[in-house]
Amino acid sequence: MPQSDQFPSQPAPGALVPAPSEIVDVAHLSGPTAAGAMALAAAQALARKAAAPATLRAYKADWTHYAAWCATAGFVPVPAAPATVGAYLASLAESHAPTTVRRRLSAIGKMHRFNDLPWNAAHRDIQGPLQGLLREHGRPVRKAAALTLAMLRQLVATCDVSARGRRDRALLLIGFAGALRRSELVALRVEDVVVGPGGLRLRIRRGKTDAAGQGAEIGLPRGRHAETCPLRAFDAWQAVAMRKAGPLFRRVSTAGTIAGTALHPDAVRRILAHRAGLAGLDVDGFERLSAHALRVGFITAAYDGGVRDEDIMRHTRHRDLRTMRGYVQRAGLVAESPAGKIDL
Repeated sequence: MPQSDQFPSQPAPGALVPAPSEIVDVAHLSGPTAAGAMALAAAQALARKAAAPATLRAYKADWTHYAAWCATAGFVPVPAAPATVGAYLASLAESHAPTTVRRRLSAIGKMHRFNDLPWNAAHRDIQGPLQGLLREHGRPVRKAAALTLAMLRQLVATCDVSARGRRDRALLLIGFAGALRRSELVALRVEDVVVGPGGLRLRIRRGKTDAAGQGAEIGLPRGRHAETCPLRAFDAWQAVAMRKAGPLFRRVSTAGTIAGTALHPDAVRRILAHRAGLAGLDVDGFERLSAHALRVGFITAAYDGGVRDEDIMRHTRHRDLRTMRGYVQRAGLVAESPAGKIDL
């Protein structure tokens, strides 16, 4: 091969690395070509997809709120002066939860960084109002309650043999046994479920911590009890849904008609609340019954059953042991309290 067609070889030890101008003629370059501009646009499009769709929707709504406030207050939204951001955070103090305030600050920063604009969230004009707000208006975050097996059985007992009852039973049992997030649960498609003699195999196309989109597979063995068996619940739902492809969990009208569209993620919370109401279920006042209760409940039940940490994490797709252990510690606050080991 002629020398001109070869890439520059590695420099000898002690030799000077050639300057870029010695490798590529940059004198005539005045900016990206059409091909270069397309590559930059493609990179930006991929960068937008790096975050989960739900996160992007929240950021968009947060940015819209901030921009509207700036227009009303007479401030320039971008590039934002730290004092402007601090004033915006202060305006949220009385009406918004601290978690919402933090997320909106994150959205403002995300917009600046994505557009290569200067941003310093640690600036005193931002951190001062933020810390004051948290001290003055901070309140304990109500964590998702852990749905115990006894509670799960109560919920499932309210599900009759109607289309909606069969769907809800399958959703609750597959969601619990799979330790699925609500976004993963409603994203399941019929073709993502493989039925075998021993149970179900689920393909999770994308999860919250799966930024690379590699997906995962988990197994749900046949249950020991007919009323809480995920495989039986899946078969019962499919017997009336009669779909070989498309969304697994679909909307069901009050007349019992099964639609072709998938459930919205928030529908999982509404189904839980509806079934809890029918079952007369009372949740600890410090906690809230959310869609995450299915996932938290599985982790707690598995830990109580003696399942090893690494096996739980493999099933739940957790990357951080501390996060997973946090659910278990909350569940055992009373039973494992040191106060119970003294003679009170």
